[in-house]
This record gives sequence, structure tokens and C-alpha cells, in this order.
Amino acid sequence: MSIGLRLKQLLDSKGLTAYMLADVTGISQSTLSRILNKDSKPNASTLKVISDYFGIEPSWLLVGDNNESKKKVEKQPVLYLNENIMNVPLVNQYAYAGYMNGYNDPEFIEELPKIPFLVEKEHKGEYICFEVKGDSMDNGTHESYLERDILLCRNVRKDFWHSKLHINKWDFVIVDKDNGICVKRIIKHDVEKGIITCHSLNDYYEDFDIDLRNVSKIFNIVDIQRKRNRR
Repeated sequence: MSIGLRLKQLLDSKGLTAYMLADVTGISQSTLSRILNKDSKPNASTLKVISDYFGIEPSWLLVGDNNESKKKVEKQPVLYLNENIMNVPLVNQYAYAGYMNGYNDPEFIEELPKIPFLVEKEHKGEYICFEVKGDSMDNGTHESYLERDILLCRNVRKDFWHSKLHINKWDFVIVDKDNGICVKRIIKHDVEKGIITCHSLNDYYEDFDIDLRNVSKIFNIVDIQRKRNRR
């Protein structure tokens, strides 16, 4: 069975059309059309979004060699579209470097895969999702951010950086020229000097300062998606 036919089987198992899948995941219809009609191999980001949405192993969609994944598809409940679903651009671990160069490029952001986030109400502002990389924010407690967690983040406008950030309310994703994309708790904000002190929940990592002049973006972490399967 080809990749296109396997994707069609997934759609049929949920009673979905390609249009509906594009709407709920943010994958472009042209990308889905290439997979369905030309057996085009999805890139890593698209493959992850599809496999996560349907609860399958990526290998099954690519080569169909995983019987257990096929059984999971048949047993999955139908997922209905919800008016309170936000389709948010996802920067996964493999897209970190690209985002560092393209965060101000609307075309780059538009090409990122989208991930559905169920929210209680419509949120305003600039939102993006980041996939957690590494264990610096894992201290074994309920406050941890684990590798592969998906974080729903809201942009903090630069004019707000000149007053006290709400460091007692939020944790943050910081896009810094020297440190890259990092998930941290800010424990101090020196407004006069424009310096923030970043803390890792994992005691193995030391606190460090970041000069806000070198920071491209700061995001509040407002929600989290976590898989039960930690592989």
C-alpha cells in the first residue's frame, strides 16, 4: 500500500476529508494533495503532525510495516472539530536553527506546520508553539517541562520589556542570539540595565544572565501538551 493510500485510510477511519485535516492541523492542502495523489513523502515536520494527530507511529505512514500502529488507527475515536481550537505554528526541535534566522519572515512562519490547541476561549496576540529540547527544565516535579513537550507561547511585545516582566506568573521561552531558543524561569529582571537572570529547574544547570539587547523574542508559556509516550 502506498503512502497516499495509507493517509486515505487514516482519513476514512475518522470520517475526515483532506480539507478538514488541513483545517484542524494547519498542514497546507497542497501538501496533503501531493501525499494523497502523488505518494509524495512528507517532510519530518508534516510527518510528526500527522502521526501525532492520528496516534500512529510515523514508520507506518511511510512504509506500512507496523501492525500495532495500524491497529491503533482502527481503534482511535473520531475527533470532531471544535470552535475553540487554535491552529498554532509549531517550531519543533529540528526547526530551531531555521526559526533563529526566520522569526521575522512571515513566509517562514506561514510554512511552519500548525498544531491544534484546545483552549477555553479565543486568545488575542501572537502565538507560537515550541517543542522542548533537553532536560534543563526537568527536576522531577509537576513544574517540569519534559523533552518533546509542546508549549503554547504568547509573544511579549518589546515595549513591555522596559517594565517588570511578570516573572512570578509565567515561565518563558527566550530567543537569544548567544543561547539560541531556551525555556527558562526568569528569577530577576534588572529593568535599568536590561538584564534578565535565567534559571533552570534542573539543578545541574547554573543560572545565567542575558542582555536583552541580544534577545530577539520573549514568549510567555501559557499552556502545554504532553504525550504519555516519552519515546
